[in-house]
Amino acid sequence: MEREIVGFHLDEEGDWVAELSCGHSQHVRHDPPWQVRPWVMTDAGRAGRVGTLLSCTDCLAPLRPGQGTLVDVSHTVEAGMVTYKGLPAPIICDYLSRERSRQTYAEGTEFQIGRIDMVANTGTYVDSPFHRYEHGKDLSELPLTSLADLDCVVLRGRQRAGRALGRELLGRVDVRDKAVLVHTGWCAHWRTDAYFEGHPFLTADLAEELVQRGAALVGIDSFNIDDTADRSRPVHTTLLGAEIPIAEHLTGLERLPDHGSRFFAVPVKVKGFGTFPVRAFSIVETGTS
Repeated sequence: MEREIVGFHLDEEGDWVAELSCGHSQHVRHDPPWQVRPWVMTDAGRAGRVGTLLSCTDCLAPLRPGQGTLVDVSHTVEAGMVTYKGLPAPIICDYLSRERSRQTYAEGTEFQIGRIDMVANTGTYVDSPFHRYEHGKDLSELPLTSLADLDCVVLRGRQRAGRALGRELLGRVDVRDKAVLVHTGWCAHWRTDAYFEGHPFLTADLAEELVQRGAALVGIDSFNIDDTADRSRPVHTTLLGAEIPIAEHLTGLERLPDHGSRFFAVPVKVKGFGTFPVRAFSIVETGTS
């Protein structure tokens, strides 16, 4: 699906990346004869492409006929990317480079083994109860039924009067055994300083209502599901205390219908970890809205 280019940045290896209006990014390398984009090598060339359209391979991916469409709602993890102000950015490098691997394998055969050094709270991630509670379930203990193939409802919080999203946002929506995703639009500030300040968040009373109504998972496309000025973190405390996983730093929720999609956010099965990045996505059936 084509998306508007809103900016550019260099990755760790010095290649240009186009930032798209959907929140995703795409490499736009100039590597002739395989990839020929001389315009990306100059300030004027890149400036001239802002506002034009580029195909986003992460947005919509059709499944087999009759099986709906895949919608990616997660950010790309890149070297040097800061997810949470004050926490270190990931370091991504080779453990075994292709050049070194040629010493091991037959002529014409090469491999790369990557290495990543990062904190668990990187990119789009899921919190398990262990993140908040010493004796809570860690990632390895979360049942797949709490993370995958969940009926999904999206609550629209973009027209909020202030930062706090309270119980009134939920209305009379049935959330029992469903993933509840809160769409604030804050992901538009991803990878800018604005992302870390003044973000929208859920209130304690909304978290309590979600527990009472039996939500299976709660996610948000904002910097934090809690007000970071409140050090008691009432939303994390309430949801994780009820063994409801939390997904933070989602993106592109405007592409999901209010009802009827199926949500997936499965982290690596790590013992002794409370948080880990996920490739969050939904399957949208034809005709849902």
